[in-house]
Amino acid sequence: MTDMEKKVMIRLCAKIVAETNLYETDNEVQNMIDWVCLSEQIKENNNTIRNLTGEYKKIEPDCREGVRAQLERMKELCKERNNLYEKQNDLKGQKWKIEKSLER
Repeated sequence: MTDMEKKVMIRLCAKIVAETNLYETDNEVQNMIDWVCLSEQIKENNNTIRNLTGEYKKIEPDCREGVRAQLERMKELCKERNNLYEKQNDLKGQKWKIEKSLER
């Protein structure tokens, strides 16, 4: 399926859900929508993690030369990245639970 076909299908599904009460009444529909939303959030977090890691790698050589401000920024980046990793694990856990319920 092409990206365009996926986008059209998602938009169509969103319109159907918006015009009905399927999300509230059908547990499987709710799980599938939640799964898609969690998957997108995981992708966004992965992109942020990659960007933070890239910035870290750019700063690292200068830090070795003793630049205190950059070292502090590296610490902030690590904390932010670690927080995102924890969030990723929580999201993956939620996604796994939804996947298990969809397998039934």
